[in-house]
Amino acid sequence: MSLINTAIKPFKAQAFHNGQFIEVSDASLKGKWSVLIFMPAAFTFNCPTEVEDAANSYAEFQKANAEVYIVTTDTQFSHKVWHETSPAVGKAKFPLVGDPTHQLTRAFGVHIEEEGLALRGTFIINPEGVIKTLEIHSNEIARDVSETLRKLKAAQFTAANPGQVCPAKWKEGEKTLKPSLDLVGKI
Repeated sequence: MSLINTAIKPFKAQAFHNGQFIEVSDASLKGKWSVLIFMPAAFTFNCPTEVEDAANSYAEFQKANAEVYIVTTDTQFSHKVWHETSPAVGKAKFPLVGDPTHQLTRAFGVHIEEEGLALRGTFIINPEGVIKTLEIHSNEIARDVSETLRKLKAAQFTAANPGQVCPAKWKEGEKTLKPSLDLVGKI
């Protein structure tokens, strides 16, 4: 069963955020758009490149009224040290969420049982706590956060403009489509 258009399950987790330990929960995600980016673990090879990519685009996510959450199967303590020792991860101004109990990785369908790690999964969640997009892939392939930002803006546009859809490669400000019988077979 797909998680698309389903509500996130209740959860509580600890995170390292801007020099402090904080609690992140399902309630934290409600009221604004959220982007959850699951990674296998701290101190790996590809993960810091993805954290840095998200950090470099963080201002764009904030402009879109969205919070970014990086989630790994480590603890918030590991995330503190990771943030302090990795120049790439040190750029993160968003919460680094620990999931040592694997509650989140299992709830979002990205848990690798044999390894106790997460697949690379990206989820865009609307302010009501409903999953609008998801992408899950193998851990050797890092993501491009610009595509996540594009999908976020498309999800926000369609939420604000019911009855319209964003075509392939749509970018903010470009023309959308209004599905109708007249378009069938003409695109």
